[in-house]
Amino acid sequence: MNREIVKSFHQYQKSRMQFVRTVTDLASRPQNIDILQKLGVLALLRPLILDVVPNIQQAAAQVLGHLADHSDALAEEMVREDFLPHLIQSMASHNISNRFYKKTAAFVLRAIAKHSPELAQAVVTCGGVNTLVVCLEEIDPWVKEAAAWALDCIARHNASLSQSVVDAGAVPLLVQCLLEPEIPLKRVAASTLSDICKHTPELAQTAVDNGAITCLIKMIRNPDVKLKRQMFTALSQIGKHSASLAELLIWEGVFPAGVACLRDPDDHVKKNASVLMRELVKHTPELSQVIVDYGGLAAVIDFLGRGRGHLRLPGIMMLGYVAAHGEQLAMTVIYSEGLLQLSKCLSEEPEHHIKAATVWSIGQIGLHTPEHANAVATADLLPKLLELSMDAISSEDLQAKCKKALKSILQKCTNLSCLEPLLFDSSNNILQHVLGQFSKLLPHESKARRRFVTSGGLKKVQEIQAEPGSVMQEHIDAINDCFPEEIVRYYSPGYSEVLLERLDKYQPVKY
Repeated sequence: MNREIVKSFHQYQKSRMQFVRTVTDLASRPQNIDILQKLGVLALLRPLILDVVPNIQQAAAQVLGHLADHSDALAEEMVREDFLPHLIQSMASHNISNRFYKKTAAFVLRAIAKHSPELAQAVVTCGGVNTLVVCLEEIDPWVKEAAAWALDCIARHNASLSQSVVDAGAVPLLVQCLLEPEIPLKRVAASTLSDICKHTPELAQTAVDNGAITCLIKMIRNPDVKLKRQMFTALSQIGKHSASLAELLIWEGVFPAGVACLRDPDDHVKKNASVLMRELVKHTPELSQVIVDYGGLAAVIDFLGRGRGHLRLPGIMMLGYVAAHGEQLAMTVIYSEGLLQLSKCLSEEPEHHIKAATVWSIGQIGLHTPEHANAVATADLLPKLLELSMDAISSEDLQAKCKKALKSILQKCTNLSCLEPLLFDSSNNILQHVLGQFSKLLPHESKARRRFVTSGGLKKVQEIQAEPGSVMQEHIDAINDCFPEEIVRYYSPGYSEVLLERLDKYQPVKY
């Protein structure tokens, strides 16, 4: 009789394990998720996550993780059905001998929290953050990694959730994880710190106060490509907030090693390194000059010549931020052939948001002085900007940036030969600025006046229909005043008919 009882219990345990394994296999394929949900899989798994057999309990938690990972609807149902308190309680009660369960339960919390701030908040409310932070103190690196990853999925949503992670004491433990020998643990810890720091200067300062910068910078020379990507992202999220944090990164020695990474074989390492430079140079002229002196500007320009697509975007914006700080830095961009690379990016890149960023940077270079504006003009960029501003296919943002850049450059440009083509194709709001430059410059340049007549510029000006008393009409009048009245009349519309009419009425003298 005793043998039969034991056999029945053993068979029941074996059936439970077989069921969980089968469902685990089914849940690993996304096409099965809806069917499992309709069959009420969560109701069947609920008693199994409290099973007395640890292996069954862990396997059931693994299924929950797969289900939540693939479906936000199932993740929400798990929260509604109070699965979280049981999981978190089980994580806290298991000792070190069942580290596998803690890793699996952390996976479930991660799978739930990643979908939305509301689901992440549910994990926080149930005490999940505190339990995950305790797991960061485990000896097993895989438990630490799973816990750090779950904390990352909570912190990434917003500043409030990140603050919950910080308040639970996660930051010093995450920094400690950066010092562990396991590369996957380092990657996840760097990613989590990055997502904590990105929200506010105060959160970034917390990471700095716990020594994150020093530990991250040490990874620059690490051969692991994914780790270097995460490292640069984390440093960027710290440095973007303020000049003081950016200065601290430089003080801690992120350069020149960071500049050297722009020649890394991995494209994303190079991109993330250029993101870091973009975030640092935007703060002050002094920081821009420091990075220029380290060779950062030349390295980014070189990278723009070799990169394509989204890889170019941070570098494009970096040039604009450097140039925006002042005349000297903008001229440094020009002398370093930055304008040439921006011209190539504008021609080669099909994506409108990349073109818009390129146009913005060109505008930042050309807005300072006539020398800067003329450099843009002689690079034959004005017709390109004009074409993009008038192209119906261009996005609204691209059109707006082209118009703004054109206006700022035209107001400084003194190269009339580059301005003349714009007379023939510009819309009225751009044409007004073109005419304004001619009205200011023609009175002082006799050779330019002659060229203006022979090139057809004066004739085009007479054809422009401007409102009487408008600014544009004032510019036209000022241009006409630069020429003899008979020449202006000669190129005015209808003057040939007047001459023909006079010819018809003319009576030659007879001898």
